[in-house]
Amino acid sequence: MVRQDKSKPGRVTPKGTVSTPESGTAPSGVSRQPVKVDSPSPVIVPIVMFISFILGTGIILFNYLTNDILGTPSNWYLLGGLGLILVGIVAATQYR
Repeated sequence: MVRQDKSKPGRVTPKGTVSTPESGTAPSGVSRQPVKVDSPSPVIVPIVMFISFILGTGIILFNYLTNDILGTPSNWYLLGGLGLILVGIVAATQYR
């Protein structure tokens, strides 16, 4: 907890100030502007998100579960799958 400086007065604003909503300003003098609301995300954002999650997970599972077809598991498939999962995470942060 911050200690209050004893050399300064206790109040910041003068005593008895009243907020006047019709003036459009806050008691501190800051003007209030309406908040801009973002529009909803395009339909493609959740589609890209889910497809990249599923495809990335599928590539990683395919790499490790099918040793007979591809030989030993490759790090390139792991990196590709993790890259697709990262694309899904980035798309998830853009969803509104």
